[in-house]
This record gives sequence, structure tokens and C-alpha cells, in this order.
Amino acid sequence: MTQELDPRLVSIIKAVKGRKAEHIKVLDVRKLTSYTDVFILASARSTRQAAAIGEYIKVELKKEEIKPITVDGLDEGSWVLLDYGDVIVHVFYEETRDYYDLDGLWADAVVIDHEGIE
Repeated sequence: MTQELDPRLVSIIKAVKGRKAEHIKVLDVRKLTSYTDVFILASARSTRQAAAIGEYIKVELKKEEIKPITVDGLDEGSWVLLDYGDVIVHVFYEETRDYYDLDGLWADAVVIDHEGIE
């Protein structure tokens, strides 16, 4: 069963996929937390790539007038966070993602299918 996704969320997912982010996971966390609806977790092969993915997401979404509340980690690149209010994007250098294990921390979240979004 395919669920209908909010167009804004689709735009954010497309931006995440636009710079070769890997291991993308989209999580519905509405039943687990009150401060956001969706987490998007993605990996990069290097800190430089993580920063480039984060910058690309920010620039591409700005073209659609979707602006983040805050952006953190672009200078370091090991963990880039883009907070869009109802959607928070985490782009990790692979080793950092393994270390903090947000996948495990939010294991009870519903996984949103994003395979058909390009």
C-alpha cells in the first residue's frame, strides 16, 4: 500500500537524493515525539560529501521557497542537520551515523517508503 506524501516532504526527499546521499531512511516520528513529524537520515562517504549534500539540500529547497529554521554542521560535515520544522534532515558521515545510531534510537518509528521519489 502506497501512502500519499505531502508535496513539501516529497521536495525535501528529492533534494536529499539529488547529491548521491546513501542509505536514506525516512521515518514518521509523530507518535514518538512532539517536536517534529519526520526524520530523514542519510549517509555520505566523507565529511566533505556530507557538507556538500547539506548545502545542496539548502540551496535546492530555497528555490522552492522552503527555508530551514536552522542549519548546523556544514563546516564540520560529520553530521549536518537541517531543521525544516515538521521535517528534520540528518546527513551523516558514515562512521558518525554508526556511532550515534539514530536508526536504532528511532527503531520504533514508521518507515516511510520513498523508493518511487526521484
